[in-house]
This record gives sequence, C-alpha cells and structure tokens, in this order.
Amino acid sequence: MVMVNPFAAPKRLARFKRMVPEGSSPVLAFPRHLAYVGAMAHPRFIHLRTHTEYSLLEGAVPLKTLVKLTAAAKMPAVAVTDTNNLFAALEFSVTAAGAGVQPIIGCQISVRFDPAQPGERPRAPAPIVLLAQDEPGYMNLMKLNSCLYLRESAEVPQVGLDDLAAYAGGLICLTGGAEGPVGRFLQAGQGPRADALMDRLAGIYPDRTYVELQRHPGEDGRFTEAERATERGFVEMAYAKGLPLVATNDVYFPKPKMYEAHDALICIAEGAYVDQSQPRRRLTAHHYFKSESEMCALFADLPEALDNTVEIARRCAFKARKRPPILPKFADDEVEELRRQAWEGLRARLAVIPHAAPVAEYEARLQFEIGIIEKMGFPGYFLIVADFIKWAKDQGIPVGPGRGSGAGSLVAYALTITDLDPLRYALLFERFLNPERVSIPDFDNDFCMDRREEVFQYVQK
Repeated sequence: MVMVNPFAAPKRLARFKRMVPEGSSPVLAFPRHLAYVGAMAHPRFIHLRTHTEYSLLEGAVPLKTLVKLTAAAKMPAVAVTDTNNLFAALEFSVTAAGAGVQPIIGCQISVRFDPAQPGERPRAPAPIVLLAQDEPGYMNLMKLNSCLYLRESAEVPQVGLDDLAAYAGGLICLTGGAEGPVGRFLQAGQGPRADALMDRLAGIYPDRTYVELQRHPGEDGRFTEAERATERGFVEMAYAKGLPLVATNDVYFPKPKMYEAHDALICIAEGAYVDQSQPRRRLTAHHYFKSESEMCALFADLPEALDNTVEIARRCAFKARKRPPILPKFADDEVEELRRQAWEGLRARLAVIPHAAPVAEYEARLQFEIGIIEKMGFPGYFLIVADFIKWAKDQGIPVGPGRGSGAGSLVAYALTITDLDPLRYALLFERFLNPERVSIPDFDNDFCMDRREEVFQYVQK
C-alpha cells in the first residue's frame, strides 16, 4: 500500500484519492502475474531513472544486469530511461516481464527550453524524463524520439516545448532534477523563469508532472553543487503549486566499484583524460543502483518523494510486445513473382558465368531454396531487398557483392542481391535460412558511403 505523508499538501492528498478509489487495493494496480507483487506487497522505492548500455558512451548497466539487480532487491518494477532513444524498449520489456519484474518504458529527453536569440550562440538543451503510462503514451514517446533526430538545424538531438505539448498524452513527466530545464534556471538565479517553466510543464502534463529531486553525495559527503543550489527551490515550488515530489537516483552503473571504469567511458565520449587537472566530472560514485534501504535513508526527511516512485510505477501499465515483421506487399502473388524472378535470374547468370556444377545441380538447389523461402513466408522479403539493390545498381551507386551467411543463397545470387556463386565456393544455404530459424534473416550488403542516403530515401518512398 502507498503510504501518504500526512504533512503533504491537501491538493496532493486529494489527487491521490482520485487516482486510487476508496475501497480499492492500490497493490492490485501492479499486473497480477508479477512474481514480486506478493513477496513485495509494500515497496517503498522504485528506480525511475536508469541508463543502460543503450545510453551510448554514457550508460554502463547491461539490461539483464538491471533486471537481475531489481529482482535481487525485491523491487517489483524498474524504469529504463536511456538518453534520447528507445533502443532498449522491446528487449527490456521481454527480459523484465520474463523475470517477474514490471517494465516501465521511459526516455530521458533533451529539451530546448531557452532558445537563443538571433545572433546568440545556441544554448545547450536540458533533460526531462518521460514515462509511458499506456500504449498511446508509448506511441507519443516514439513520436518525440523521431522529433529528436529530424531537425536538420539542431547540432544535438533536442525537442521544443511545443513538441512536448503536441505529444503529451499518456506520459508522466519527471522534471529532470538539478540539471533539468527548471533546475538550470534555478542554478542561474532566474527564479521567475523557473517558476513559469514549471507552470508550463504542469500545464502540458496535468496531474502527471512530478518535481524530481536527486541526492548524489560526492567524495566530501556533500551533494553536488547543482543539487544544493536547487533542492530548496524545487520543494518550495512543489508545495506552492500542489505538485508531487519524486526522488530518483540517476543510475549509470551497477555498483560503486564501477565508478572509475565508468568515468573512463565518459572520457572516451568527451575526448577527455581521466587525470586531467581541471574539473570535469559531472557524476559521483553514488550514481549506481541503490537499494531501497539506501534510498529511504537518503530521503528520510521527504518520505512522500519515495512514496511517489511507487505511485508512478502503479500508474504505468505498458510493455512493448513482440510483433511479427510488417513488410509492404510487393506483388499480388509474391510467391509466383519470386519464382519468376529467381528462374529468370538463374538462367541469365548461367548464360555468362563458368559453371561450377552441372546445370541440373543449380536448378535443384534453386528449387530447394525457393521451397524453404515459401514455407517460411519470406518471398516478399527477398523481392524487396532485390528491388532496392537493383535500383541502386541502375542508378550507378556502387553496391558490394554481399557478405555473411546471405552469400550462401543461390536465390539471392539469381536475384542479384549477392554476386557470389554459392556452388562454386560450397556455401551452405542452411547457414542463412532454415526451418529452425524463426526470424527474418539479414542480408549484409554495403553501399557507397557517398550515395547511400539515396538508397535510404528510395526504400522510404
């Protein structure tokens, strides 16, 4: 059961009562199939801000390790909030659910909160954390991820406040802590602008905005300078506006002993040196996966900020599902079209190449491969790949001969996907595709680096 701080603002208590109807059991808000609901019916803290290995050159927590840490800590749920991407969403959902842990899919998104004026240098964006409550929220999170990378004028991935407003449904917002957009204004002594931005976020995410607090002690035992400069402002703002507080630990590595190794990773990303004299470290040894007891001790004076991590977990009920591949329909009868192109292609090849085996052997091999391809439902896939490779060659865009296990397919050779005769080199089709392989195989093809973008555009269109 969620324990509500009796000293919390009345508005916050009213909001909690609206969310959990009287007489209901908040514990049941967790999916019933989760193994830890029964064993951990009274969680006090849930990690809502973690950076996995998919936060490239930044996070150092393998997904499987994160799930194991969560299960070992008897936490019923955990969020993944990689920086500006959702690469881990499916793998995380499958891995966590399989281990009896509720996955919470989120993203740390860079926000352009203080646009530069004409003639000024661009200002760095600041992060907020968005968590998907449901499928519409996840769809909006994906749309925002597209916005991050479709702005050609932006030097770094970022979205604007208008983008957040356009795709706000189904998302819970954590304000980003000391280094978030509101925190940046507070650090700069711009209280009115911080106040106005908090109002804007609360308006974009009504009843779904949480004022995020973090405490990461440094080597001297004190919290970071940014945290010290902003926490009081955050707490006062939250109480004045009736907004809930939430405590997070910004997790970048599993254990404290990995701090130095992770610091070396950050140096690689930033082109810095671990022993350079000027201050450069923005993380501390406390950016690790802390236990519930550690977080409860750290925020003993603000128990409601801990309780709200559990509240948020209960409000999130979505996981990415495995889906069969969705491919465009290439022809009305893809099976017949594949047969036609493959047999015509083989005859064209045999007319100009030295034979490595009797023609009958080529024909038997082609018939065998086509049978497997048809049985597994991949004729359209072969036709699509062949189409854009032929198009590239017709446009004079250099294409490699093909490599990897795909070079073992005579059908691929006949369709000009590859340019290697698999019979000449005794290459096995079964390495590429066989009835035991349940997923779409992948062709490894290289396109000219100067014009490959044209191929991408052709495929998109």
